[in-house]
Amino acid sequence: MTLRGDRIVLREAAAADVPALAAILRLPAVARWWGVRVDADLEEALEDGQTTLWAVLEDDAVIGLVQAWEETDPEYRHAAVDIALHPDRHGRGLGADAVRTVARHLFEDRGHHRLTIDPAAANARAIRTYEGIGFRPVGVMRRYERGADGTWHDGLLMDMLAGELR
Repeated sequence: MTLRGDRIVLREAAAADVPALAAILRLPAVARWWGVRVDADLEEALEDGQTTLWAVLEDDAVIGLVQAWEETDPEYRHAAVDIALHPDRHGRGLGADAVRTVARHLFEDRGHHRLTIDPAAANARAIRTYEGIGFRPVGVMRRYERGADGTWHDGLLMDMLAGELR
């Protein structure tokens, strides 16, 4: 499956993409937020029937990834989104375009009414980006994830309802 944004293309990732995506996730500016278990996490996402992993392309070059996890239980149906871009592409609106594109797909094509995203509470740039496309803070999840430094860090749970996408 391929999704087209204004400036990026999301192509469903394959095993052959794992080395390029893992290399991006290992860059210090990205690993700060994503941790170090990247190869196993990427391979697991490719095999998980509830997760879709896309390679983010700009001019046919792989510049990052977006993944969506879907809860299928009808009582709790929603989807969650994650993104990582090469640091050379930060600050250009490409991340917002990628998240907006996958959000539109999850709302319109997959029928979700609610999406979540959970950046590190200290990741102010990501939080501003997500707020700019319609996500709202729900609350701080204390000591939510273990950072690359081995200590626990807070996460910010954000959500967006269908109709709030900007």
